[in-house]
Amino acid sequence: MRTIWVIFNLIIWTIILGGGGVILSLFLRNGTDLMAWVAQTWSKLILGSGGIQYSISGLDKISQNQSYFFVGNHASGFDIPLAYATIPNKMVSIAKIELKKIPVFAQALTAGGHIFVDRSNHDKAIDSLEKAKKSLNEDPRSILLFPEGTRSLDGQIKSFKRGGIVMAIQMGIPIVPMALCGTFELLTKGSWGLGKTPIETVLGEPIITKDLDTKDRRVIAEQIRDEVIRLKNEWEAKRR
Repeated sequence: MRTIWVIFNLIIWTIILGGGGVILSLFLRNGTDLMAWVAQTWSKLILGSGGIQYSISGLDKISQNQSYFFVGNHASGFDIPLAYATIPNKMVSIAKIELKKIPVFAQALTAGGHIFVDRSNHDKAIDSLEKAKKSLNEDPRSILLFPEGTRSLDGQIKSFKRGGIVMAIQMGIPIVPMALCGTFELLTKGSWGLGKTPIETVLGEPIITKDLDTKDRRVIAEQIRDEVIRLKNEWEAKRR
């Protein structure tokens, strides 16, 4: 029943907040501030509807007035709501171009200034990232990035793809390693049953990118992944 109730709220609040936000943003010069509030409120309502306990640690390591790339693991459909519900910064995601086909949701993402990336071939992916860089320069905001590319089937953190990390280096935006903890146990891919585990966003120390070289992107991606794993392991050890 909890799962059905969460899905019901997901649909209702996506229509109300997403649709309302899109309409209101048409009358604003810059609707991304409004849609950032919509994303945070939507996320809190979704988690709250399921009675899910959520929290964040490491907020003292970041500034709300700074743009970051929040780079983390992806193990559950609750990763996105958890990140938006807990991180106070104005934040958008790098989304697959296929999401543009979803009514209301796609319009809400566009109005919010989210970044769409076409991964169908290398040239389109590069073009997408160039457009993203221009957009972020014109309207500074933080990026939520899941460099694994897809959700983990077993909860283990897979290798990190380097495209978004390269963009962070090229733009000189700090990277914050982020572990989204407990979400795999809460809802695994393909499952319909919600667990009862509390979930938490754990932020690591920001990595300054201005002096990094994109030629070292493989090593940098591995270092960030190692830090996310360390943060996640420390969280799990505290709960034992």
